[in-house]
Amino acid sequence: MDTDVSPARRLRGAIEPLAMVTVWSDAAAREREAAGLDFLAGYVGGRASVLGDVEGAVVAATFGVFAPGFLQDLWARARAARSVAELRDARVRAGARALHDALDGVDTDDVEAVVGTLRSALTGAGVLGRPLFAGQAALPWPADPHARLWHATSLLREHRGDSHLGACVAAGLDAIEVNVLTELWVGYGLLEYTATRGWSPDAMEGAVARLRERGLLDGGALSDQGRRVRDGVEEATDRAQRPVVEALGTALEPLVTTLDGWSDAVVARGWFPDDRAKRAAG
Repeated sequence: MDTDVSPARRLRGAIEPLAMVTVWSDAAAREREAAGLDFLAGYVGGRASVLGDVEGAVVAATFGVFAPGFLQDLWARARAARSVAELRDARVRAGARALHDALDGVDTDDVEAVVGTLRSALTGAGVLGRPLFAGQAALPWPADPHARLWHATSLLREHRGDSHLGACVAAGLDAIEVNVLTELWVGYGLLEYTATRGWSPDAMEGAVARLRERGLLDGGALSDQGRRVRDGVEEATDRAQRPVVEALGTALEPLVTTLDGWSDAVVARGWFPDDRAKRAAG
């Protein structure tokens, strides 16, 4: 991964553990257990709930990098356990509880100030072509300050994620190819990360063969051309975040410093992996 990290990517890295407490935290685990769901079904059910009561194929299309059948099964299991409204409510509860506990000692006024800054910057973030962001943005802002912080960081995460998927499609990459290029770009070994997304060995081997044929892989590593393609995807994603970055202006640097510190507190609780590659690949 390029060490010259853009402002948009620094912001994204700073909010990732905060947004993902609804997956990794103890509060999230309790919500999953109450619903009888495992880790991945809880993740897919919660995140996809903002799309409404849709077919599994729609969820697979919006998540992008998972094997479609694998993801559709996870969504079906989540929907069999809980209604869409219940999945949404559980996610908000987990976010509020986890951030309240992780940020114990942080003044509520400081939390509200950060939320206000993020909310103002998000007013210029467009929903066009961004279904997960649009679904999250359509939900009401919670009353609880820590739930509001979770909502704001989730909005940022989904806006970038939707934008990133669009950039991958524009670059001519399919879902497995996106996984392979990303895992090598952030520092994982070949298929180390891709194999966790439900793809069959044959499908993964086929993707690797296609990427080598196109000159994007050199053995088990990115070729120079492969790195240029993957860097180009990230640059296009950054451009899509320009309205948010420009709206933050000089507030971005102190904001990222604050959010990084709060994310460190989440990691210290064990509620997000202590792994920079995982944070970059999420």
